[in-house]
Amino acid sequence: MAFTTRNGRTQTALAEINVTPLVDVMLVLLVIFMVTAPILQTGIQVNLPKTREATAREATPESLIITVDQEGSVYLSGADERRPVNINDLPKLIETRLARSQDRRVYLRGDGETPYRVIAYVLDQAKRAGANVSLVTEPTLKR
Repeated sequence: MAFTTRNGRTQTALAEINVTPLVDVMLVLLVIFMVTAPILQTGIQVNLPKTREATAREATPESLIITVDQEGSVYLSGADERRPVNINDLPKLIETRLARSQDRRVYLRGDGETPYRVIAYVLDQAKRAGANVSLVTEPTLKR
């Protein structure tokens, strides 16, 4: 855009935006997200069994997720997810959590190496509490 001054000279206005600060800020934000994204993944690490079809739908944040690791320790989703729960207290804990939620769906994540008796016990306790239990698996690669 050009304009004329009082002296009769023609000058141009600076019409270009300096994008260097914008690029700097975006690169800093990118690095922050790349560093924090792996930290934000919550949950106990388990090796889920592989099936042709994934059997569980997406869990909502309110959903109760029960995780059983390879040693047979049981964890409930929530504020103290990193601490294992006593398996004898499991029926009462499931009933309490389901009473607070409108959704009766419970997701059971069991490690593939966990003894079957532990998974069966947890499944039985969730069913007794009136839960609609879904077993979480990983889909295999289709060929």
